[in-house]
Amino acid sequence: MVLMAYEDVLLRTDFFGDAPTEQVSAIAATGRKRILSRGDHLFEAGEEAESMYIVISGRVAIAIASELDKRESMVALMEAGDLFGEMGLLDGGPRSAMARAIEPSEVLEIPYDPVGELLDNNPKVLRGVVRMLAERLRVMDGALADSVFLDVTGRTAKRLLELAAGADEFVLPVTQEELAGMVGASRERVNKAISSFIRLGWIEQHERRYKILLRDRLELRAR
Repeated sequence: MVLMAYEDVLLRTDFFGDAPTEQVSAIAATGRKRILSRGDHLFEAGEEAESMYIVISGRVAIAIASELDKRESMVALMEAGDLFGEMGLLDGGPRSAMARAIEPSEVLEIPYDPVGELLDNNPKVLRGVVRMLAERLRVMDGALADSVFLDVTGRTAKRLLELAAGADEFVLPVTQEELAGMVGASRERVNKAISSFIRLGWIEQHERRYKILLRDRLELRAR
């Protein structure tokens, strides 16, 4: 039953969505469940890549650290159903970023070899891989546009709305430092932006719990 659940999770991804079910089932059977505590690292930038991962539960941050001061920029937040770590399979290169659990998480680690055989024997599966890569490129284009056209306050508003996922009340799933990494600014500047939203009456905050009071104002600031 557990393997069947993993098979279903894989089939719901763009990467494996066009693959034969029986072959995806065989790949799921080669996977290894990893239980992570908050702060556990799956891999580091520069390491040799041999496996890809899919989040079963929890959240995993994909981040790049500065060599000078070790500050991090969070480039992606992987949640349940998200697949990551596939780049090494496609180009043979090392890890381009680190992966770290930001809350207790379960992931399925899938070795590259059986996935490589799947791609070699089923070229049509590559359509799904291309769709996934195209979607990631769109996300990166959006992040680049944000860095050019939005100031820190605007980017902070946009990230809070994204993390709220449509809810008016939510618990911030990341720390202030991690939020700053997502925004691409210092923690002090992000905290200053949040304080301005509170002062204007757009949001309420108590520790990591937020309540959006004037969503339209926050959305306007995020444009």
